[in-house]
Amino acid sequence: MDVILKKAFDKYIPLIDQWLDKLLPKDDKPPQAIHRAMRYSVFAGGKRLRPIMAIEAFKWVGGKGAKIYPVACAIELIHTYSLIHDDLPAMDNDDFRRNKPTCHKVFGEANAILAGDALHALAFELLAKTDDAKIIGEVANAIGTEGLVGGQVVDIELEGCDVSEDDVRFIHERKTAALFVASVQAGAMAGIASEKELKSITQFAKRLGLAFQITDDILDIKGDQEELGKDIGSDLEHDKATYPKAVGIEKSQEIAEQLIQKAKKALLPNHSNSLFIALADFVINRTY
Repeated sequence: MDVILKKAFDKYIPLIDQWLDKLLPKDDKPPQAIHRAMRYSVFAGGKRLRPIMAIEAFKWVGGKGAKIYPVACAIELIHTYSLIHDDLPAMDNDDFRRNKPTCHKVFGEANAILAGDALHALAFELLAKTDDAKIIGEVANAIGTEGLVGGQVVDIELEGCDVSEDDVRFIHERKTAALFVASVQAGAMAGIASEKELKSITQFAKRLGLAFQITDDILDIKGDQEELGKDIGSDLEHDKATYPKAVGIEKSQEIAEQLIQKAKKALLPNHSNSLFIALADFVINRTY
C-alpha cells in the first residue's frame, strides 16, 4: 500500500470509528438486539473508503473543522446498511463479510433487515443536522431508484442472463459508483465547493467507483477468500452480471485501468491531489 494512503488510513480509521461509536446507540440500550446488530456490522472492519473520501473532499475544497465527521459517518452507515441487505438470502445469500459471519447469520434475517433500516434512518438523522438540503438530496438520490436500489434491482433481474458491457456498466454505476460520488459530493458541498470543484471531484469519484467494482468482479474470481474477508465465487454461483462475464477478465482489467487514468485526469490542478491519486492506485492494484 502507498505510504500516503497508509498514513491516511492510520489517521482516519480510528477517528471515524471513534465518531461512529459516539453516534451509534450503545449495545446495552433497549432494544438491545437491534443495537447489537447495528454495531456488529458497523464495527466488523472495513477500509472506511467512503467516509475518508468525504473528509478528503471537504479538505480538498478548503473545508476546516470537525463538522464533516457526522456527514462522513452517515455515509459509512448507509454503506453498511447496503451490505447487510445485500448479504441477505433474498439477495446474494452470503455467509461471510470481512471474515465474520454476516449479520443475518448472527442475529437472524428479521433483525438484519431491521438493523439495515435503522442504520439508514440514523444516517439521514445525521445528515439532517447539516441543515443543507442539497447534501441530503444528493445522498438520497445516490441510494434510491436512480442509484443503489435501482442498480440492485437490475442486478437481480439480469442474473442468469446474457449481458453486455452496457448492462453491467448500468448496474455498477448505480450500485457502487453512485455512493462514491455521493461521498465526495457531500464532503465538497459541506466545504462550500465551487461549481468547478464539484464537477471535478464528481467525475473523479464516478470513474473511481466504477473501477472499484470492476476490480471487485475480478477478485470474486481470482481473489483470496481469507484476504478478501468474504465469500468468493458468489458471482459465478449466482451467474451475476459482471464485467468478466460480459467482456472477459483481461478486457475488464483494461477498462478498469483506463477508468483510473481518467479519474486522475479529472482532478483539478493546484489542489492537494496526492491522497486521491494514491487511492486511485490502490483501487486498481488492490487484492482485498
